[in-house]
Amino acid sequence: MSALKSLIGKVIKTSEVVAAVAPLKKAGFKSALYGNKVRALQPEEIDALEGNGNFSPNWNDVLVAQCFSPERIFNSGFFGKCVISCAENEAVKVDKNLAYPAGIYNSNIVDSEIGCDALVMNIGSLSNYIVKEGAVLFNCASIVGGETTFGNGVEMAIAIETGGREIKSYAELTIPVAELICGRRADKELQKEYADFIADYVEAVKSPKGIICEKAIVRNTPKIINAFIGKGAIIDSATLVSEATILSNEEEKTEVVDGAFVRKSILQWGCEAATMAIVDKSVMTEHSHVERHGKVTESILGPNTGVAEGECTASLCGPFVGFHHQSLLIAAYWPEGKGNVGYGANVGSNHTGKAPDQEIWCGEGTFFGLGVNIKMPSNFSRAPYSIIATAVNALPQKVEMPFSLINTPAVRLDKISPAYNEIMPGWVLSDNIFSVKRNEGKYTKRNKAKRTQFVFEVFRPDVVDLMLEARKRLSAVAEVKPVYTDKDVKGLGKNYMFEESRKAGIDAYTFYIKYYAVKGLAKKVKELVEEGKTAQVAKVIATKTSCQRWEHERAVLQAEFSGMGVAELLKEYADMTIKIAQDVEESKAKDDNRGVRIIPDYAEAHEAAKDNSFVKETNKEAEGIKKEINALIAKLK
Repeated sequence: MSALKSLIGKVIKTSEVVAAVAPLKKAGFKSALYGNKVRALQPEEIDALEGNGNFSPNWNDVLVAQCFSPERIFNSGFFGKCVISCAENEAVKVDKNLAYPAGIYNSNIVDSEIGCDALVMNIGSLSNYIVKEGAVLFNCASIVGGETTFGNGVEMAIAIETGGREIKSYAELTIPVAELICGRRADKELQKEYADFIADYVEAVKSPKGIICEKAIVRNTPKIINAFIGKGAIIDSATLVSEATILSNEEEKTEVVDGAFVRKSILQWGCEAATMAIVDKSVMTEHSHVERHGKVTESILGPNTGVAEGECTASLCGPFVGFHHQSLLIAAYWPEGKGNVGYGANVGSNHTGKAPDQEIWCGEGTFFGLGVNIKMPSNFSRAPYSIIATAVNALPQKVEMPFSLINTPAVRLDKISPAYNEIMPGWVLSDNIFSVKRNEGKYTKRNKAKRTQFVFEVFRPDVVDLMLEARKRLSAVAEVKPVYTDKDVKGLGKNYMFEESRKAGIDAYTFYIKYYAVKGLAKKVKELVEEGKTAQVAKVIATKTSCQRWEHERAVLQAEFSGMGVAELLKEYADMTIKIAQDVEESKAKDDNRGVRIIPDYAEAHEAAKDNSFVKETNKEAEGIKKEINALIAKLK
């Protein structure tokens, strides 16, 4: 099975959009909603309808469900071929404080079908739409459909505005699929496979009418054009929803509200576009949001990612990325996500004076600080969880030092460009581990996505390998010097590094490389003891297995530790866990120490580090691990 096939599976067969469109393509049926279980109006029904102020130039074109009653249809016009049904629900909620009996009131219906117990009220024109059971259409000027693909098959110029990593959209698009297609442009067979899939998908969702699904609410919105609006979705006071797929269900309601503008886009389950947001030619994957004038254009937002006030253009922006202030992210390839774009950040200098054809590859967990200016091309993909500090102006570069701090230069150095910044490899580990450990827990707790599997663990094999490579480069300097550049140490990018930072980086990487290994050992030993295989523990480090993760941990153990027995290594794990908990509190306490020197009543107004809930949780967890390890060691004696 190809890599693409393993990711998309049988999406065309399982797509709710494809399933909803299918009845409209079947020949020989009089109604998409009821098949052939419809009938013509009876003369007395026509009289009742006209008596209620309704009009049609040809009542013979209006078909009704078998259970039809004209009692709740008032002051409405029916033009072309329409299908209408019964209305028995006495209280259909328009919002939490407003309800009306189901029915059709003060509306014009053109070539559309309306399911049972729907409420259609004050609609200037409902044209070429399928409105399913229990849906609400209220106070809208125009809801118009025609041949459409609901925003599927729209090309997005990801990472390079002028093209080169473009991808076409489909309703169930995921970040792994986007990462594969945008990141492997040389694989022509893969690209053709995706193009063929998209062609099939677009054909399957092509519809002659718009679709509004069960219990969806569309209210106070002037224009809805060629939209698929899923179950339970809420469109309220939007400025426009056009050529769009809105996936939704009653447990994960998608909302487009309060002045939001959505065009040629896909919003998946649980998404929100609100408060003057603009979403144009983009895909919002499950439980992402755009709000407060946020603008997303030709971009893909990962699950749980949010854009507020800022602008995201031509970017693949992975899960758990936040920028909630005025900032710019443009031409970014960031599938791993889990990062932050601070106020005033300009991650978007992609124009060389010739064309806006440059790009940036961000690393997992990258933190772009306030007012940074990141010039392109840049590549931080091998420097995960690094911080670009406030006001840094970064040259085009490739950085391969994980958990680094890049800061504005503290001094000007001879023979080093004044445009270079200072880099401190591993600084986030040694001085800001609070943020790393907190994010692990924060993302786990905040995750709302149900269809996407995440790896929240920071210290895992691929990240540890990057740390091993970085440490190797730091350790292999040909000559010890006061200061280094990328000519001395590959991976520093367009930055300089002091000798003190080099040594600190080696120490920080070494500690967490070892921590990763002994943590893995503790897990393996615990498994053996629980399985009654205590006799195998003594040779566990020397014994090869089929477990890929353990083999990686075992290799690191053998390389990092020499002459230490299992019990001694387990104790090392317990001690390191306590040390990390202490470092978490100390890194948080730095804020307290600085604050009290600056703000007179800082201590009274701010929670102390020792009282912080995450700090206390970390200390408690560390003590628990220590007790567990001591009990495990006792069983080995």
